[in-house]
Amino acid sequence: MTVRQYQEADRPFLRTLFLASRKANWLWLDDRHWQLEYFDAVTLGEKILVAEIDQTIAGFASLSVQDRFLHNLFIAPQWQRQKVGTALLDVCYPLCRGTMALKCLILNQRALRFYLNNGWRVITTGLAENGEYYLMHHRQPSASSRRQTASGRP
Repeated sequence: MTVRQYQEADRPFLRTLFLASRKANWLWLDDRHWQLEYFDAVTLGEKILVAEIDQTIAGFASLSVQDRFLHNLFIAPQWQRQKVGTALLDVCYPLCRGTMALKCLILNQRALRFYLNNGWRVITTGLAENGEYYLMHHRQPSASSRRQTASGRP
């Protein structure tokens, strides 16, 4: 698996992946007015990373590096539970200097489990257009704290 920078040629596939994934997983929302071009609006001005397996796009992440905020993380159905999301996050953390935030819809229990299993923690709740969400934070341990933990020191 490789994680690379977005290229304009990726847009048609990512639009389709974004729309299909939302329709398949956000069943509690009315999807009648969702369109492929919504991908363009929600990623405008963001850094987009693309995960590929055998030259096939497996997923993408988009984030506001300046705000250290992960806005989107979508994985193609056939690549879910294959560490694609974790690989994308691993590339995002250093871009955000190890500290990131995201909003996870409370009804999106699969995504919530994924983030919790990857070291994210719930900070608070809120309400947005698509429903109630958890504001979550992740702080990647510094190199010195990782060395201390590995050596048995707190």
